[in-house]
Amino acid sequence: MNFSFKKPEDSPGFLLWQLTNQWQRLQRQALRKLGLTHSQFVVLAGILWISSHSDIAVTQKQVSDLTKIDKMSMSDLVITLLHKKMLKRMTHAKDKRAYSLILTEKGRQVVLKSIPIVEGIDAKFFSITTPNLVHLISNLKHLAD
Repeated sequence: MNFSFKKPEDSPGFLLWQLTNQWQRLQRQALRKLGLTHSQFVVLAGILWISSHSDIAVTQKQVSDLTKIDKMSMSDLVITLLHKKMLKRMTHAKDKRAYSLILTEKGRQVVLKSIPIVEGIDAKFFSITTPNLVHLISNLKHLAD
């Protein structure tokens, strides 16, 4: 077999995968106590973010575009959050093909409780593992685009 790297830990993709798994494990453990998966948190936080920065109703597509969650996964997450009564979905006022996503009071309370937990894990995790966080964030933004 021919690998491009002498050791797995020389591969940036493999390292990113390992780091992501470590970080996600911490997020999962913390959010489990609030009855959320990390993906569900990301959807709720995305809706909260968009709705607090815009006067227009939040659509599933906007949340998908912000979070980079694919349409099928987003649809599954929205259905789960509807069943958990953390979201309401209504026909969009201006676009009858779209749905508006609205946090219920329960969803709003859970996401507001979750944000400091998630941000605390980020602060601790990345301060330990990343001496130059500003540089890492810049590189990750560049890669995400």
